[in-house]
Amino acid sequence: MRRRVWIVGGVSLTMLAVAVSAAAAYAYVWDHDRADTIAKGVTIAGIDVGGLRAHAAEALVAARVSAHLRSPVRLVRGDHVFVIRPSRAGVRVEVARMVADAVAASRRGSLWHRVVRAIRGTRVDVDIPLRAGVSQAHVARVVRGVARVLDRRPTDARLVPTGLATGIRVVKSRWGLAVDRPKLTALLTQSLIDLDGKTELTVPIDPLKPRLGLRGLERRYGTYILVSRETFTLRLYKRLKLVKTYHVAVGMQGLETPAGQYEINDKQIDPSWHVPLSPWAGDLAGRVIPPGPDDPIKARWMGFFDGAGIHGTDEISSIGSAASHGCIRMTIPDVEDLYPRVPLHTPIYVG
Repeated sequence: MRRRVWIVGGVSLTMLAVAVSAAAAYAYVWDHDRADTIAKGVTIAGIDVGGLRAHAAEALVAARVSAHLRSPVRLVRGDHVFVIRPSRAGVRVEVARMVADAVAASRRGSLWHRVVRAIRGTRVDVDIPLRAGVSQAHVARVVRGVARVLDRRPTDARLVPTGLATGIRVVKSRWGLAVDRPKLTALLTQSLIDLDGKTELTVPIDPLKPRLGLRGLERRYGTYILVSRETFTLRLYKRLKLVKTYHVAVGMQGLETPAGQYEINDKQIDPSWHVPLSPWAGDLAGRVIPPGPDDPIKARWMGFFDGAGIHGTDEISSIGSAASHGCIRMTIPDVEDLYPRVPLHTPIYVG
């Protein structure tokens, strides 16, 4: 009886061993046959490739990549639109490597782990990140080109004399613009290599403040003198507002008062006359004439350029004409009125 039990037991163990061996062999063959099959739940850059063999996954991902490379990226700012095509930007997507990573993720664990997972229908839930690159040299060229079009330097406020120098016009300042190149580089790079990235980007811009606005202009031109040789007038401005207009005489033909922008660089009360070394001065050339009846420079002197200046005169009849040797003549009461109002370095424009 005992011998019969041992025989039955041995036969059962043998059959069990055969069954286990057969199951192991079947599992091995099954697993080997699925060596390039991607597990359920695995995605590549968000693309579901679960259950696909490697070649099918490559075809699917490559199709998505191809569609992306055909889709242009638009950079927009106001009325300006710049179109960049990924296929021309040196975009490289490593499809085969991503699929290999997906297969490797599917093969993790032991043979029995994979078998049990297949029997239970367990998902792996792994997303293989996008492996892609872009030519940074190309992106840099694109960004530079966009900046060349959109960048705008700020413009300072400025003072412009009107025609015949009979008034002034204030040109307001204007803010500038500068493309934020590092930010645009990052946005464009991401859009070019992200399969689901934005296809339209707003170009990031930084405002640039002008150095001189209206208030700064008022401070710079706290006092301003405008001389019109055509109308024989001198206008005095304070903080860009006309304060007073004086009638003057200017240089005669051939000895014209020099036109241009200058500043008052010399101020004197009852000045001596330093006669210039000019042919018109005759025997007086180079002499210094002290204040008195022989000195044509009366009461006050405000020099601005190479011997030319504003001074008083007792030749009242010359006012309102081109009669001087290059200076600006004023009546004595007018020059005495003007003198204390004009500090050194006051801008003066002769037009």
